[in-house]
Amino acid sequence: MNSIYHRISVRKYENRPIEKEKISEILKAGMQAPSAGNQQPWEFYVVTDREVIHKLSETSPYAGCTDKAPVVIVPVYNVSMCRFPSMVIEDMSICVENMWLMADSLGLGGVWLGIAPEKDRMQRVKEVLGLSDGWEAFALFPVGYPAESRQQQNRFDEKRIHWIDC
Repeated sequence: MNSIYHRISVRKYENRPIEKEKISEILKAGMQAPSAGNQQPWEFYVVTDREVIHKLSETSPYAGCTDKAPVVIVPVYNVSMCRFPSMVIEDMSICVENMWLMADSLGLGGVWLGIAPEKDRMQRVKEVLGLSDGWEAFALFPVGYPAESRQQQNRFDEKRIHWIDC
């Protein structure tokens, strides 16, 4: 569980490819996420094409760092295929968090760039990837070997804990 306390948002990457085995481990971790009614709403686009990565880097005002990543994973979903469509955002969030923690444990770094629920960003990513009708982009997850490091913030704040004892 060290990755919970080690993971940071990495936006700078070494110019080196990621082994396919590591990408597979990241995707497996994402798919291990719990989901409402076990609906598992996710599918993934794994992008290594430089031109497509550049286009993805322009889909959000915060996605510029994506341009230098060797891999961008784009989790997508289709609510029409879900038993509990109102829970898709929660399901996808757990999935991305699992991917992020696995990336950290493999010596990689990444950053979660929100796409959903911002309709304009979702549409731009949909166009770049050529997603079929009904499919929506949830996030961009650029990942690579970190070219930056820093300590994770200690966010623990005891004042935010409220005990109700019996």
